[in-house]
Amino acid sequence: MAALASNCRSLRKFSCGSCTFGVKGVDAVLRGCPLLEEISIKRLRGSADAVGDLIGPSAIAKNLRSVCLKELYDGEYFGRMIVESPNLKTLRLFRCSGEWDHVLEEVAKKAAGIVEVHLEKLQVSDRGLLALSLCPDLQVLHLVKTPECTDLGLISVAGKCRLLRNLHIDGWKTNRIGDQGLMAVAKRCPNLQELVLIGVNPTSTSLGLLASNCRNLERLALCGSETFGDAEISCIASKCVALKKLCIKGCPVSDQGIRALVEGCPNLIKVKVKKCKGVTPEGAHWLRASRETLAVNVESMVQMEVQDANLIESGMMEIVAGDHVLGLAEQIAAIDIPSTSKGRSSPWKNFLASILRRWGHGSSGSGSSGSLPIRSKERK
Repeated sequence: MAALASNCRSLRKFSCGSCTFGVKGVDAVLRGCPLLEEISIKRLRGSADAVGDLIGPSAIAKNLRSVCLKELYDGEYFGRMIVESPNLKTLRLFRCSGEWDHVLEEVAKKAAGIVEVHLEKLQVSDRGLLALSLCPDLQVLHLVKTPECTDLGLISVAGKCRLLRNLHIDGWKTNRIGDQGLMAVAKRCPNLQELVLIGVNPTSTSLGLLASNCRNLERLALCGSETFGDAEISCIASKCVALKKLCIKGCPVSDQGIRALVEGCPNLIKVKVKKCKGVTPEGAHWLRASRETLAVNVESMVQMEVQDANLIESGMMEIVAGDHVLGLAEQIAAIDIPSTSKGRSSPWKNFLASILRRWGHGSSGSGSSGSLPIRSKERK
């Protein structure tokens, strides 16, 4: 990595994954490539055993605008690279060890012009969100499985980040972000265009406020929400005039709620519904017939159960077929074929039996190469 850095001083983008170098290798790149603008580091295998294995202050690339760190068990060693990048615009942190609140606080002080932040499965809390609220240019915020982030943190972000346009929240069913945080977003972030809520339980109160105040909301997705039912989808249908794409998964919505979309959301072009027990193929067909220009993708629970049954049946057929081939191999091996003139058994018989054994084991799910694919006939 030191050789690469010393010979590629004009490097502007660098990405690595599952490599055997560690912090020292990244430090070498930062020292040798002063024009570096984007860096992406994933699953490094090299470790930082010594205290000296840190990103040095003289190694920071002042032009760095985008940093992505993913699945680093020594992620805290890369903190200096982030906080010493005054022109940083995009920060993505996925499943990295370390305590990140203090890093976000330093980022807010030195790179207040940051625009996009993704945080997934990190040790980060409302303290970190409070720091991000000091970044007035923030437009994209993704909080995925960060259980220490609550309504209070989201309220602080909404209060000062008026340009927020893209918000993704995966609440991990902790119920720590809900109506209060979403209402703050509705009141203070009128430019919101995309909202994704997973494991979050909003009600008509917050959804109605979002629909009324966020007049540019074009993309809405709700997954695993226990409170998003027919009343909530009717609220969306009557107030979200700019909505173009709607995705609902695993929510207590029925055909009655789907029918509310016939008259509402005049700009809607695509609807996707999955794993909603109350939505039937008939309801989806009725919506398609009522709005012919609307792309409707509905996977009912009945359809998914049939697909699962077909997959299981296909697997059973392969196992049975594999057993049949193995049985055939044993029958061939048992055939009494006259030996050759030199007293040896016929070589082709043993060869054919061994081939059939290999095919039979492959069809039985061993996953070995050379297995014979045997599938059941497709149902009409």
